[in-house]
Amino acid sequence: MKRSVLAWGGLLAVGMLAATLVPEVIAQIAPPTESKGVAAKLIGTLPLAPEISGIDNRQLRMRVVTLAPGGVFAVHSHADRPSVEYVLKGQATEYIGDTSKTYAEGDSVLAGKNTVHWWRNDGTEPAIFVAVDVFNPPK
Repeated sequence: MKRSVLAWGGLLAVGMLAATLVPEVIAQIAPPTESKGVAAKLIGTLPLAPEISGIDNRQLRMRVVTLAPGGVFAVHSHADRPSVEYVLKGQATEYIGDTSKTYAEGDSVLAGKNTVHWWRNDGTEPAIFVAVDVFNPPK
């Protein structure tokens, strides 16, 4: 009986230690600076200046973005490019700071001016997004 109590106590201690270390592991993942396994197909753009005053050179842009299994979309900011994305197929994990969230088919993602994030596809199939953003093309 004494060994059982000690074994359960040891398992509990290991479990508590693991639970406290898991957030640290996520916090230590370095954001990738280069994308890998990403393909984007431009569906169309609409210049916004003729449509909305004071929005010079901006475009409403729609793309289909594919993130291959094992692929990463490098860390990037939406400070000048708000977007709405819809997961059409598969799943991928978004990383913001030390937090992560997995999105799957049918989910939507909103990225406003304060969003700095990156993505990784740990699945076995491509993650396919429909991405719409207000894009400021280089002059």
